[in-house]
Amino acid sequence: MTLWFVFAVMTAAAIFAVLLPLGLGARHLSDGREVAVYKDQLAEIERDVETGLIGKVEAEAARVEIGRRLLAAADQEGEVAAKPSLGLRRVAAVVALIGVPVVALAVYLPLGSPQLPDFPLTARAKTPDGSQPLENLVSQVEQHLQKNPTDGRGWTVLAPVLARLGRTEDAIRAYRNMITYAGDGAAKRADLGEVITAAAGGVVTAEAKAEFERGHALDADEPKANYYLGLAAEQDGRKDDAANIWRAMLSKGPADAPWRPLVSAALARIGGGEAPALPNEAMAAAKDMSADDRDAMIRGMVDRLATRLKQNGDDVEGWLRLVRAYVVMGDLDKAKSALSDARQAVKDADRLRQLNEGVKTFGLDG
Repeated sequence: MTLWFVFAVMTAAAIFAVLLPLGLGARHLSDGREVAVYKDQLAEIERDVETGLIGKVEAEAARVEIGRRLLAAADQEGEVAAKPSLGLRRVAAVVALIGVPVVALAVYLPLGSPQLPDFPLTARAKTPDGSQPLENLVSQVEQHLQKNPTDGRGWTVLAPVLARLGRTEDAIRAYRNMITYAGDGAAKRADLGEVITAAAGGVVTAEAKAEFERGHALDADEPKANYYLGLAAEQDGRKDDAANIWRAMLSKGPADAPWRPLVSAALARIGGGEAPALPNEAMAAAKDMSADDRDAMIRGMVDRLATRLKQNGDDVEGWLRLVRAYVVMGDLDKAKSALSDARQAVKDADRLRQLNEGVKTFGLDG
């Protein structure tokens, strides 16, 4: 309703702007009486000269002034004659009164959207925008959760973002609220334990370990919980327990699991991978071999793996096995060379990042 009222006012203003000049023009119309008055004044001057009421000099000056006014009045009559007649002005007024609204509606109705509701500035400012900085969006979610603290979905969205932003204390609180209001789960407990570990500088504290144990109790195959339980065992000096946990993960987990390089690297770090894993056929054939023959067979397998990777260099897990094998065998130069080849061969950014994460614990430069 307000919109149409504004349109009506704007239309009236436009019509007024058209009609005003037409109305003012009528005031300038003249019927010729002004010219007749000046002519009478000239005749009166002549009579005054004849009767001696004024002198010739004064009479001449009066004639000049009246003549100037007479010429101006005559010119004005000519302009008025050239102006539109009253009938034309009336036609123009009718066109303005009817034509302007009709044309305006004809243009607006197909192009405009009068049915849309108002969208005030305050509402636009609160609308999420992908171009806004992440901190602004986080602030909006936090304000929402202050008013709705039991919104489990809101805490579920906020918690991992806070963790990525490095706001670990806030992330811990958000994860706890997520578990309280959105339900418990193995992955949620593992995520909470990971944030607690990050807040402690990478040390698996008793509080963090308790969360990982809760996650493991809910799902014995939860990879993050199991990895950190192995890390807790390593930090406690129980390397055998850590190796057993990580070996179990590798044996039970899928071959393409994204966490395999990290777990393999951790296992190699504690000496849990003294030699590259052998296929079942090779294990059977190696039973009756001497130590030297077995070592030669392993080196041959490593060489074949290196050859295969040169032909198919996109196998990140294969590169990690090769680098780890060289590290375990003490061939650090070959390990560094293999790592350099791997970084050149792996083109995908995500897989390259996976490779770099996997070799962090190998103790190699770069």
